[in-house]
Amino acid sequence: MAENENKNGQNPENGLTDDVFDKSSIDRIHDVDLKKTMENSYIDYAMSVIASRAIPDVRDGLKPVQRRVLYSMVELNNGPDKPHRKCARIVGDTMGKFHPHGDSSIYGALVYMAQEWNMRYPLIDGHGNFGSVDGDGAAAMRYTEARLSKISMEMVADINKDTVDFIPNFDETEKEPTVLPSRIPNLLVNGTTGIAVGMATNIPPHNLREVIRAIDKIIDNKIEEDRDTDIDELLPIIKAPDFPTGGIILGTRGAEEAYRTGRGKIICRAVTDIEPMQNGKNRIVVTELPYMVNKAKLIEKIADLVKNKRIDGITALRDESDREGMRVVIELRHDVNPSIMLNKLFKHTELQSSFGIIMLALVKNEPKVLSLDKMLHYYLEHQEEVVTRRTQYDLGKAEERNHILEGLLIALDNIDEVIKIIRGSETVAIAKEQLISRFGLSEAQAQAIVDMRLRTLTGLERDKIEAEHQELLKKIAELKAILADKKLLLGVIKKEIDEVADKYGDDRKSQIGHDDSEFEDEDLIPNVNTVIAMTSVGYIKRMAIDNFKTQNRGGHGIKGINTIDGDYVTDLLMTTTHNNVMFFTNKGRVYKLKAYQIPEASRTSRGTAIVNLLQLSPEEKITAIIPVKNFDEGKNLFMVTKKGTVKKTRIEEFSNVRKNGLNAITLEDDDELIEVKTTTEGSEIFIVSKNGMCIRFKETDVRAMGRGAQGVRGMMLDEDDEIVGMQTDAQGSSLLIVSANGYGKRTVLGEFKTQHRGGKGLKCYRIIEKTGPVIGVKAVNDDHEIMMITDAGTIIQIQMKDVSVYSRITSGVKLIKLDEGAQVVSIAKVREKVSDGNRELDDVEENTDELMDENVNNFEEDADEISESDTESEENTEE
Repeated sequence: MAENENKNGQNPENGLTDDVFDKSSIDRIHDVDLKKTMENSYIDYAMSVIASRAIPDVRDGLKPVQRRVLYSMVELNNGPDKPHRKCARIVGDTMGKFHPHGDSSIYGALVYMAQEWNMRYPLIDGHGNFGSVDGDGAAAMRYTEARLSKISMEMVADINKDTVDFIPNFDETEKEPTVLPSRIPNLLVNGTTGIAVGMATNIPPHNLREVIRAIDKIIDNKIEEDRDTDIDELLPIIKAPDFPTGGIILGTRGAEEAYRTGRGKIICRAVTDIEPMQNGKNRIVVTELPYMVNKAKLIEKIADLVKNKRIDGITALRDESDREGMRVVIELRHDVNPSIMLNKLFKHTELQSSFGIIMLALVKNEPKVLSLDKMLHYYLEHQEEVVTRRTQYDLGKAEERNHILEGLLIALDNIDEVIKIIRGSETVAIAKEQLISRFGLSEAQAQAIVDMRLRTLTGLERDKIEAEHQELLKKIAELKAILADKKLLLGVIKKEIDEVADKYGDDRKSQIGHDDSEFEDEDLIPNVNTVIAMTSVGYIKRMAIDNFKTQNRGGHGIKGINTIDGDYVTDLLMTTTHNNVMFFTNKGRVYKLKAYQIPEASRTSRGTAIVNLLQLSPEEKITAIIPVKNFDEGKNLFMVTKKGTVKKTRIEEFSNVRKNGLNAITLEDDDELIEVKTTTEGSEIFIVSKNGMCIRFKETDVRAMGRGAQGVRGMMLDEDDEIVGMQTDAQGSSLLIVSANGYGKRTVLGEFKTQHRGGKGLKCYRIIEKTGPVIGVKAVNDDHEIMMITDAGTIIQIQMKDVSVYSRITSGVKLIKLDEGAQVVSIAKVREKVSDGNRELDDVEENTDELMDENVNNFEEDADEISESDTESEENTEE
């Protein structure tokens, strides 16, 4: 190797020096972890897109490119009072000074800010073709012109008063603002949309007046009560977005969710009208579209649906929009229902569309999803800083000017001496030095004196200087007060933004309509009185109360439910459609439905099987039904079983009944739950057995127990006896007792003395062969009426004033004529007045709180659930 090297250290074979092979040169090559490098590079790129391109600042609501376009126009002096300038010039200045990216992105941002169907309050006044709602693009920038709009001047107001920070541009030859002063809450007012890396923002536009009223509310709470504002105070002010294209926003639920959490979805619907045409035809006219819906594509979509026969009945489709406004006409065939067609169009086209709200913005250069109150808080915080800095700037200028005026006033007070000093000085510098030493002036004051014109010596000019001095002293005091008192500062902000609202505010363009999904079924169903009937084998239905009318005692009744062989009505109750209906079963479980959830049917129809509505076990049967308006404290559910066990449980323990039911009472193997009542502490309980025995005791004799308890003995029964019903003293002045063969009587409550629970009671009915056993009992008054139900499905209604009052140990009179083999199985109490055979409730008012308050007083006691189960009949049916 040495032989082949020359004196210069070169290798003659390849001409390379030893330096090439120096080990230190190997350090120029670095091993790089590709995964780590890609991660770092991608993070840098992502942060650049997030912070410098796609996400707006929470303070002025602008992305960097939008802010730079507006500031370039300010520097070009391209305001609303100046002529329009070529967009190419604006784009060129923006690109050359502040935004070193493609001209298409700059021009795109400029065009967007000029489109009145995208911006609620356009920041740029465009001249020329800036596109259309049909999706047409703007003309090339060399053809279009623009200038700042009037409202955009509020965005840049006081920008030259040190209100915001400036930073060097990309080549450090210019200064650009980091944020605009933004006297309008632009982020909410104009909204924004942007897709960054791993996140996106989609903030809808809002009404300027509403947003400023919300800010005023925040300021007022700070000034008057020195407290923060809760979002619940803002939601009634800003109910929903306000789109520049109008339309109808369906409900406020989605908007409220977005305002609370920063994310939500609202449904927007076109404004349509159905106009009649000749020959019985109709047409649908669309005058406003949901936000960001392309009209041309919408029409094309409707045409495709007709062509593909997904929608049938449209005979003509045309766009009649002009300078006066939008008008899309959809003509329909004469046999087409326009409302149904409109619903189809809402379903299949963008006549109804959703807008997903993501309220993401940069807070101190960090992306955050913000609630409405936070967004307004950060905006107000920005305005506090802007007004504070502007006030400090104005104060500094005022103090500088006042300092000069004080010097001029000193000179005018000593004008002869000042003139002598100036005339006697060889140079201006010497004159200034002598003035400073003689009168104690500053350099600035001395300079102002030597620059003073002779006209200042006139009396009028002196008066002007003194007046200006006094005005400046007042202004300085005001500015210092603002800086010293935050409440005064907030007052200044409120005054300024209110002026903006008065100057540029307008009425809402988007209507707020009703969203079907916001309504519970209950909201859409009228709260009316209804009758609920149930049969022994488990068919239930809801009927209108006008299916029944009063008859005289001894009548045959009207035909009721058509039941299958061996079935009969066991329960009948009157309630209202909005009330809860609680179903207690023979197994001691409870289920709950709203009355309107029970399917409505005619008087003669069979109804719906209860197993289709409730999750009952195979051997479970409904034995008691009660309606409940509210699960209020202070009320109890009082239960009685076939074997005489009673139990009291507070009603609030049943407020949340699961879909698969709850355990209401623990039963012995051979016992069943047959009756439940709503009671209070003042109630007295009457329990009647099949063999005609009755016991009366106070409700307080039974202590309140939990849902899982077994209860205590309420009545001692003979071996062949069982309980058929339970009533309370508040439900009437006498007991109506009805037997299986249609006999019955009334006995005043006073004939039943109060005993302790657990006894055998007193004889209340004389049972003989023609009467049959007792099947039901009701506490009634003279003005009450009773429905009697037979096992054949016949229903008769009689007035209690027609039923005689007898003593305890009697059988009464025949109340209903029964066909051979038929029996009465249950009775139901109502109260109503009847006029010309038409039924009209006497004591049901629009206020249903009183209607269903509890099973005592008013309608609840009178329209009490009918659950007098004929247990013997049930057992026969089972056999």
